[in-house]
Amino acid sequence: MANQGETGGTQRSSLFSHYLPLYTAAQMQRTDAAAIKGIGIPGVVLMERAGMAVAEHLLESYCEAHCFVVLAGKGNNGGDGFVAARHLLEAGAEARVFAAGRAADYQGDALVNLKILAKLGLKVEHMPSRAVLGRALATDCIVVDAIFGTGFSGEPRGKAAEFISAAAAAAGRFGVPVVAVDIASGVDASTGEAARNTLPADTTVTFHAPKLGHFVEPGAYFSGDVILADIGIPADAGAPADHFLIDSETVAALIPPKMEFDHKFSTGRVLVAGGSTGLTGAACMASESALRAGAGVVVAAVPASLNHIFEEKLLEVMSAPFEDDGAGCLTEGALGALLERTAFCDCAAFGPGLGKSDTSVTLATRFMSSAEVPVVLDADGLSAFAGRLGRLKRRTAPTVLTPHTGELGRLLGVPAAEVAAHRLAYAREAAKKAGAVVVLKGAYTIVTDGAVTMVNTTGNPGLATAGSGDVLTGVIAALVAKGIEPLEAAAAGAFIHGAAADLAAAELGQDNLIASDLIDYLPLAFAGLEGEEDENE
Repeated sequence: MANQGETGGTQRSSLFSHYLPLYTAAQMQRTDAAAIKGIGIPGVVLMERAGMAVAEHLLESYCEAHCFVVLAGKGNNGGDGFVAARHLLEAGAEARVFAAGRAADYQGDALVNLKILAKLGLKVEHMPSRAVLGRALATDCIVVDAIFGTGFSGEPRGKAAEFISAAAAAAGRFGVPVVAVDIASGVDASTGEAARNTLPADTTVTFHAPKLGHFVEPGAYFSGDVILADIGIPADAGAPADHFLIDSETVAALIPPKMEFDHKFSTGRVLVAGGSTGLTGAACMASESALRAGAGVVVAAVPASLNHIFEEKLLEVMSAPFEDDGAGCLTEGALGALLERTAFCDCAAFGPGLGKSDTSVTLATRFMSSAEVPVVLDADGLSAFAGRLGRLKRRTAPTVLTPHTGELGRLLGVPAAEVAAHRLAYAREAAKKAGAVVVLKGAYTIVTDGAVTMVNTTGNPGLATAGSGDVLTGVIAALVAKGIEPLEAAAAGAFIHGAAADLAAAELGQDNLIASDLIDYLPLAFAGLEGEEDENE
């Protein structure tokens, strides 16, 4: 029986049913059980369809391959590999099958398919020596990774570990392509965490629904191209999901278009608070990107001594000078006037270029405890809450945090490397502690409120440039100001931000990308959602 928290989570996740679900291992197991026990589809039928889908992909993509080497583990993933091998043979391809266990180690549907291979005269080489396996992998072959499935976690051991090491070595030395069955061996399907000994795949053929581990770092790096195969499980049998993939169609449906009756105050009012000596560009880019993302009015709340700089740099953005320390940093003395101005906005973006002076940190903590509007907290604003995320949970209005790996580590008091290895777990932990939406930036940005998680696939390495996070902050603030729920606004913002980067990189190159380019390409990213690009071609 589900406890109250679980039930509430299930009800809430159903609100996101229009997104493409990403399954954990447990959710896929429940789906399999619903198909097999609930509907009556035999497990061996599902295994047949899965193996056939893998074989079809192999034959379509590697029709001239000299040999397929199937590495089969002891479980059902190995059974999928046995089926794939049979269909490869029936198509006239050469296939060798190596099993990580003895024949007596197999059971259930996997054993059924192992026996079928024996009756067809295909010799399965059980527990081969390293020398035998090494020679097979040194040929002109394609490796089929059917070692571990979605139920794997921890570290590979025994013969399975030998298989992974040998295949990874062959891929590195000889360029042997690897196709994973369901998930790359060594990747945890539920978290994206990867074992020290993991077999990178060029392509992964997965079944019924993509898995969370395919799209969360570091597992995403090992998955290659992910191909989704339908194996005949009815959609109604699918388990409820709480992790989803962000895509263009759902993002387009979220963003309200400007209507004839709209005016500048009805399409989102954003206040951007930040900027300091040497960091004026951060506040400028956050402000300009908020405008480009459709906000009707943007006000830059900046240090009075630097106001002339913002007046010169920002044409469409209004600047509002506030008390500073004389050295170009906002002080806590600006709090009252800042809160008054914030009351006339729909969302505040706090922190871009704020600086790390003691008085700025005090302003950040007091502002966040007093502001009664949604706030996107970024950059130096985040630093004020290092080790004390719980203070943000007292806020009565929504909060969106946009840390990179290092910033999230400081917020939680853990090393950045630890966060990088367990991105999903730490993003969810931070969201729960802060009572906020967390946008963990990076390849495959994670957006979570601790209960529901969305993963973004747009973007490229060109985003690794100063200021790109400030642009993201402005986009999210504009979408929140339009009335979109913070979790979905953050997810949509991440998608559009990444899409702008992809458009810019296609024209300018990843290595040459700078943050201001992203602002220029935001209109095209939005137009792409609406299909306007195709109409204008």
